[in-house]
Amino acid sequence: MSTPSTTWVLHVDLDQFIAAVEVLRRPELAGRPVVVGGRGDPSERGVVSTASYEAREHGVGSGMPLRVAARRCPDAVFLPVDAPAYDAASAVVMETLRSLTWGGAPVVVEVLGWDEAFVAASVPDAGLDPQAFADRIRAEVLAATGLHCSVGIGDTKLRAKTATDLGKPRGTYRLTAENWFEVMGERPTRALWGIGAKTAKKLAALGIDTVEQLATSDARVLAAELGPTMGPWYHRLGRGADTSAVDATPWVPRAHGRETTFQEDLEDPDRIAEEVRLLTRRVVADIDREGRPAARVGLKVRFTPFFTVSRSLTLPGPTNDPELLADAAVELLGRVERDRPVRLLGVRLEMVPPEGGYPR
Repeated sequence: MSTPSTTWVLHVDLDQFIAAVEVLRRPELAGRPVVVGGRGDPSERGVVSTASYEAREHGVGSGMPLRVAARRCPDAVFLPVDAPAYDAASAVVMETLRSLTWGGAPVVVEVLGWDEAFVAASVPDAGLDPQAFADRIRAEVLAATGLHCSVGIGDTKLRAKTATDLGKPRGTYRLTAENWFEVMGERPTRALWGIGAKTAKKLAALGIDTVEQLATSDARVLAAELGPTMGPWYHRLGRGADTSAVDATPWVPRAHGRETTFQEDLEDPDRIAEEVRLLTRRVVADIDREGRPAARVGLKVRFTPFFTVSRSLTLPGPTNDPELLADAAVELLGRVERDRPVRLLGVRLEMVPPEGGYPR
């Protein structure tokens, strides 16, 4: 009788990636609380992109206003966002992963972002040791970049990604069908990849607060309350079930967007409209690099103190004409009731699909 094999999936996640890149460039910051966000000035409006573990101990987290971060951790070092530096560091990490072999063949790498990727064997993996390979990944990434990472090991992508947080920092953790409920059963539904605060609140209204409660709930009720597609999907999340394979197909963006937070609130309608036009032109430059015109325009407006609305429209026909797209964005501005000062504007352009459609 043959021994059944397990298809192992590894999820690689760089520890405090952005902060770690900054500390590599400034070794004197090692061990100090570091906060990266905006222009690096906590007296200005802006949000935290990432915080070092030392800053997190003071309650500083991603998405937090810089001013709040400064109050919570007045001794922190604040640094501006430097996207090109993070792009460069990420490229080395991903190239390091792609260069590895497992089971005598190159691995399959699915990039999820700057600082994370799924990795799987490209050959039948009976007898492969995922722990040994996870340790090798951590060592190879550290040697190539000076950056530490954590690795989640799972028998599905969902379980592997969930496991990574349990191994942080600088460690590994394994989650499979065998220990899923033992480890995850009593955790809140928000501990699952794909469930945010709004969905968790909807589930709680149905009496579902934990992962195990979600897994043992009635899928028909979830379908009725949360939709025929999303309801059953959440039910599968509760069981850690995921049939998707690790796919090395490059990610193809569906849209590009940019936004600006203003240091002083805007009240003049003409100035607001002009800022929308400037943002639109910047996004047009982004989609021009993709070589695909826009089919849909979206506008985001955040008022003082922190009230946000969004509007969108489908264009009569695809275009990359900056003036036509700017006109459409300003038209959306006319659909927003502006009864208070504006602190943030954002424009998003959704492109037509590439030839052959988007990768699945």
